[in-house]
Amino acid sequence: MNSTTRSRKTRRGVIGIESAIVMIAFVIVAAALAFVVLNMGFSTTQKAKTAISSSVTESSSALEIAGKVTGIGYVSGSVLNATVIPLKVAGGGDAVSLDPALADIKYYSNTVRYDNIYKSACVLTSTTYTTVSSAVSAAVTAGCVTQNPTNGTTASAPSTTQAIVYWDVSKNTNSILDQGEHANLVIAYKSADRPAQLDNIKAEVVLPTGSALTVERQVPAVTTQIVDLG
Repeated sequence: MNSTTRSRKTRRGVIGIESAIVMIAFVIVAAALAFVVLNMGFSTTQKAKTAISSSVTESSSALEIAGKVTGIGYVSGSVLNATVIPLKVAGGGDAVSLDPALADIKYYSNTVRYDNIYKSACVLTSTTYTTVSSAVSAAVTAGCVTQNPTNGTTASAPSTTQAIVYWDVSKNTNSILDQGEHANLVIAYKSADRPAQLDNIKAEVVLPTGSALTVERQVPAVTTQIVDLG
């Protein structure tokens, strides 16, 4: 009897150890699986965060209007010779390249549609300009436009409608618009494209990153050389 009892106790002990080993194995496997699942969760969360951040960047414009949009009027003809749009980097945004190789400027009106009116000679970076007239005169010298339309006469219309970009506040002499800098987009109209009263005009600045900056205005009565477009 004593021998049989000891044998049974011994066998029960072995079964307990085996069960403990199996349980430990299950715990280790479960821990490994939990680590894999958590790691995949962290990876997915990071990818989602990156996608959201990228979407926000792409959906917001890197540029904004830095003041009033104005027109250069030809009063006798009741039309605009040019439009001037002040630009700056959007609050909290990164620097923006306005190099014509990377940016396009589109223009639409009641009568015309241009997919890109911006060329390499039309970005003026060598110096800053205090007046629109001096900047456009430099654009004439650079070969961007054939005439300076800011003198308010019908004879000053260039041969093609062109976009001109110049800086009046600059930290350097490159074509990148940085925080704290101030640029102006001038659209100089050829004679046939000059917008008249009640015409709708729209310009789009298309950049490599971020959404396009769209500026749309309706032309009021042209009774002065400087026309407030709001």
